[in-house]
Amino acid sequence: MTTDPLFETHRPRLFALAYRLLGSRSDAEDVVQDAWLRWRQADPAEIRDPEAWLVTAATRLGIDRLRRVRHERETYTGPWLPEPLEVDEAPGPERGAEIAQQVSLAFLALLERLGPEERAAFLLKEAFDYDYAQIAELLGHSEANCRQMVHRARLRLQAERPRFAVEPDRHRRLLERFMHAARAGDRDAIAALLADNARLVSDGGGKAVAARRPLFGAERIARLYWAVARRPGPKAEWRLGRVNGEPAILRWLDGRLHSITTVTIEDDRIVEVLSVMNPDKLRGLA
Repeated sequence: MTTDPLFETHRPRLFALAYRLLGSRSDAEDVVQDAWLRWRQADPAEIRDPEAWLVTAATRLGIDRLRRVRHERETYTGPWLPEPLEVDEAPGPERGAEIAQQVSLAFLALLERLGPEERAAFLLKEAFDYDYAQIAELLGHSEANCRQMVHRARLRLQAERPRFAVEPDRHRRLLERFMHAARAGDRDAIAALLADNARLVSDGGGKAVAARRPLFGAERIARLYWAVARRPGPKAEWRLGRVNGEPAILRWLDGRLHSITTVTIEDDRIVEVLSVMNPDKLRGLA
């Protein structure tokens, strides 16, 4: 396929938007490919602003695809978590800054609670700095309606997110302590790091051993890691790295990335543990 320099200029922005909309790198790649096909079939004389045309095409394609995959996610085996975009075991300053432009798995999981158009309006405003007139034209709604969608989305997301951001080094130190305690199956140490009402969500997709429902409570989560540490069989290798720009635990088994785990922290306690274990979502990441 012949490369189109103009389209390639906008490809990173289109992919970033589609990935945030869908929480899946494979779905995002499909949306960008579909946008490319529409771009090739369009009459250049009718395209006054290529960037606006391409973002509109990618957003509408992304909304349509999100509507289709929502049913699949509702019937998914166990909890569904976003598909990680990229894993880095030893990010340097430049590489870390590049990856940090992506969004955390916890935030992508929160976005799943929004409707497709509400999610698109919120992302266009908050992540891509579009004004309401642009969003209204792009989505085919009034400015007032778009303002209301973004306002509702902000309220819903703010209610679920930690009240205060955690300094990155502190986040990493706490995650490292959790990794050592979990690897050893030290129930007391694990429970001490978790909030009483902590939640664990693991996504195995029916293809890896994982809890079929979210697990609530520090003691129950600590008991799970205690049991996993005592399970017979080959032991995984645990390392710290980054996933989508945030610190993460990477577990390797027989040279294959077995799972990634990220945490959400509030008041110096872990309030949420997210583990992606579905091999389809990890394939090709590292």
